Order: sequence, then C-alpha cells, then structure tokens
Amino acid sequence: MGRRLAAGVAAALVAAVLIAACGPDRASRQGKGGQGSGNGEGVAGGLTHVRLQLQWFTQAQFAGYIAARDKGFYTDVGLAVEILQGGTEIVPQTVLAEGRADFAVAWVPKALASREQGARITEVGQIFQRSGSWQVSFADAGIEKPADLRGRRVGTWGFGNEYELFAGITGAGLDPGADVTLVQQDFDVKALLSGAIDAGAAMSYNEYAQILEAVNPKTGKLYTSRDLSVIDWNEVGTAMLQDAVWASTSRLESDAAYRLTTTRFLEASMRGWAYCRDNAEECRDLVVAAGSQLGASHQLWQMNEVNKLIWPSPEGIGVVDEAAWARTVEIARGTRNAHGQTVLRGDPVGLAYTNEFTQAALANLRAADVDVTGESFEPVEVPLNPGGA
Repeated sequence: MGRRLAAGVAAALVAAVLIAACGPDRASRQGKGGQGSGNGEGVAGGLTHVRLQLQWFTQAQFAGYIAARDKGFYTDVGLAVEILQGGTEIVPQTVLAEGRADFAVAWVPKALASREQGARITEVGQIFQRSGSWQVSFADAGIEKPADLRGRRVGTWGFGNEYELFAGITGAGLDPGADVTLVQQDFDVKALLSGAIDAGAAMSYNEYAQILEAVNPKTGKLYTSRDLSVIDWNEVGTAMLQDAVWASTSRLESDAAYRLTTTRFLEASMRGWAYCRDNAEECRDLVVAAGSQLGASHQLWQMNEVNKLIWPSPEGIGVVDEAAWARTVEIARGTRNAHGQTVLRGDPVGLAYTNEFTQAALANLRAADVDVTGESFEPVEVPLNPGGA
C-alpha cells in the first residue's frame, strides 16, 4: 500500500528528519536554513509560507490548525500558515493535487478515490482516529441497528459520505436498492425534524447537536439524547478513516525542503490539537473569532466531540493505524452505493500513506513534554442553547 518512501528518496528523508529532530534550538525555531516551501512562494520574515486547504467551512472540526496559527505554534517552527476555508464546491485533495495548497485536510476514502483518478497525494497524518458519522433517528421509531432500517426512509448525503451506511446496510443482509428507501438529504437535519425521513445522516460533532438545539414540539423544550437513537458506525464495524492531512507525493519525493516543512507543519498542528484537548473553551473562542457561522455553544459541543475522535491516540496523534487503514480500503473496494459504484477499483498503489513525518514530529513533541497520546482525556458535558447560540 505504499507505506514507505522510494529507496532513492530515503537518504534525503533521513537527513531531513535528523534536522527536524534536533530539539528546540534547531534552525526551524529561528526561521533559518532550508526554509523554501518548494512551491515557488517566497519566504517572508524568515518564515515559510504554507497554505492549508480545509474540507469544510470554519468550525471546531479544524480547531487544532486554527489554534496552531493563533497561538504561534506554526511561527515557532518557522512557518506562516494560511488556512483556506472549504465549502460545498471545494474538493481539498484536488486543490492540493493542482498545487493551489501545500497540505489539505480530507477524508481518507475520498482522497484515495482522487489518487486512483491520478492525483499525486499522500497521507502524512491521521488526525481523527475514529469516525464521526452516525445515522440518527427518534427513539420511538425503534431503529437501533442497521437491520432496523428495513422498509424505512433513510437519509444520505451522497458525495462519498454514504459508504459507511451502505456497508452497514449490506452487512445486515439488506439490499440498499430494495429494502430501504434512500432519500437525498441536505447537509442539515431539517428532513429528520420534519418527519420526511426516518433516519438521517449526522456527524456526532455537528448535525447531531443541531437536533439537540431544536425544540421538541411535544414538550416545548429542546430535544435531549433520550429522544434519539444512534447507529454509530464505529460500533457496527463499518467506520472509515476521516480527517487526515495530505501532502504532495511528487514534492515529498523530490524536495528536501518540503519534506522538512511537512514534519514542522505536523508538529505544530498536532501541538495545536493537544492544546485544544486541554483548553476546549479557549479553542472554541478562537474558532468563533476566526469566523465560524455556528454559535458558541454549538462550537464547544463540536470541540468536545472532535476531541473524542482524536483522543486517546495510543500510538500518538497522527499515526495511521494499519488495521483501520485496511478496513477503510476494504469497504472502499467492496461496498457499492445506490448507483452500484464503489469508492475504489483496486488497492491503493504507490505512496498512499506514510508515518515517517508524523513519527519525526512526535519525537519533537515528546522531547518538548507535549502529551501526544491523551490517555487521560475525559470529555465534558456541554449544555446546548437553542440554535447553538
């Protein structure tokens, strides 16, 4: 699956890693030496300009990167990071592959599909260790497991978000084309709240909270978790890897400065995520200040739920777990959606992912006494306000 760099590149990579692991006094702390980003961009004020493409609008899903920028963690390693907001029409891995960004945040199966179509990109850091995708229904509908979706109206976003659902349905012995009624769902929960669907797609950190921020017409109060039933694809066994950091394969293979920048970018980003684990409310405030259109209570909920997807990371934040990778590839190859399509036609070829840069970044963080596993992390209870305000 292309987990190692080509032999001809290995020596240069080792040299870059050795430079990156020299401790807090290394050249990157001073913004000197080997600072070219490799993308033709100039170096301003001794800092390498780096562009990070997000996969969605500004929200706590990306709080670690925002914190790394606003708390000066990127500056500490010699980088000036520009965070590019995503949206409905933006495909982050394509922006990366076309050279309009230096790194991108994207779900693994979607990025692998782009690789199969020719995008030369490589995963260099697996930030989310667990999937945040749920199928949510009201408790009185009696939908507690995939088999209970038989004969129901099931919301799906499509656009590559549906494969955990389809793997769960087929794993329960159902034919998604005949045993359920699939409904194209907008990226919200209006269809579920109105009764147009029986079970809706929801991210644990976003749409699920939107339900809890709505008023239950039967009680005149906000919905509670007792009103809802959740199918968690992690528990079902069809979860796929989601938010990961992707880099340019060709630049990893040919540009020593870019390889060094990759280690430094991951180091500062993961330090940002560790900071948000320990300072959730402050990171909520940073996200709101960065221009999130969602309210403060919603963003604190999202920060807390995103932390659950990252921590604990027993091997260290950012490390690609081989079993989770293999499961993602298996589902991407073997599960067909409503149109009979699979995500992938075959196993990923070439340098699909590498832990080389993450391990170098983790070594630097451990040397600086940063907790990179979060074994003691405990989520908090977050009260939600109407509309997430």
